[in-house]
Amino acid sequence: MYFTIVKTATVLGLAFLVIGLTCSHSHAGAWTLNKGKLYDRLSLNYYYADDRFDKKADRLRFDDNGDFSDINGANYLEYGLTDRITLINSLYFKYIEKDDDVAKTTTYGLGDIDLALKVKVLEGKAGIFSAQGLVKIPEAYDRNDRVPLGNGQYDLELKFLYGLSLWPYLPGYCGVEAGYRWRLSDPSDEFRYLVEFGLDLTKDLYGRVKLDGIYSIDNGSHLDSGGNPTATNNFDLGKLDVTLGYKITPAWGLEASYTPEIYGQNTAAGATYTLALTYQLR
Repeated sequence: MYFTIVKTATVLGLAFLVIGLTCSHSHAGAWTLNKGKLYDRLSLNYYYADDRFDKKADRLRFDDNGDFSDINGANYLEYGLTDRITLINSLYFKYIEKDDDVAKTTTYGLGDIDLALKVKVLEGKAGIFSAQGLVKIPEAYDRNDRVPLGNGQYDLELKFLYGLSLWPYLPGYCGVEAGYRWRLSDPSDEFRYLVEFGLDLTKDLYGRVKLDGIYSIDNGSHLDSGGNPTATNNFDLGKLDVTLGYKITPAWGLEASYTPEIYGQNTAAGATYTLALTYQLR
């Protein structure tokens, strides 16, 4: 854990320094939607890893010349129930493959389903503060598959979100999130954190960067019986999500993202490539 703590602190420090330099208002993060408004993001994602982070957070190759891939279509939806409360849903249809010198195994189907409520608590000149509760539902797949689509148990999460618009100084925003995820059954509970900043580069072009991290409380089972290297019971992980977007119209947009996993422990070490179509009902 010591190695992950050092890496986490280092990257977080760098991220906060960058915020001061580079931090467009987004419907994600702390902001809630007005009543009846909608934001939807439909994405195609390709994840590939032939490395792993070991117990000391060192990056090594998979055993037996192995690799792991996850091709999935995902939909992320936000809907304003009131001006202060936003309903959130995300789901994935996945095709995953684990291949090495011993065997090749594939699994496909719906993955975990997330349902959440985000509540705006305070908003003023100093920014916006919100709270969010989430439940992860694992009922769409078989946890006993040789390479399961997830851990196969329910999660509950409570997190707090802060956002700050940098207008009129910059056409951008910054955000920070922190929360605790209770994971039932074998997996460890998790502390989750995120630092985000975005900027309108031109009238139609925008970008954002997120440092998205998971820190294991290490209170889960230390026997991993599943074959999915991204769904181990006790793991740390830090991902850097870099996105470039184009506003086709005020309602429609296109995004491309690259998300490498830059530090971690007891999990796969890969990267995700994403193309997404976004829609906003204003």
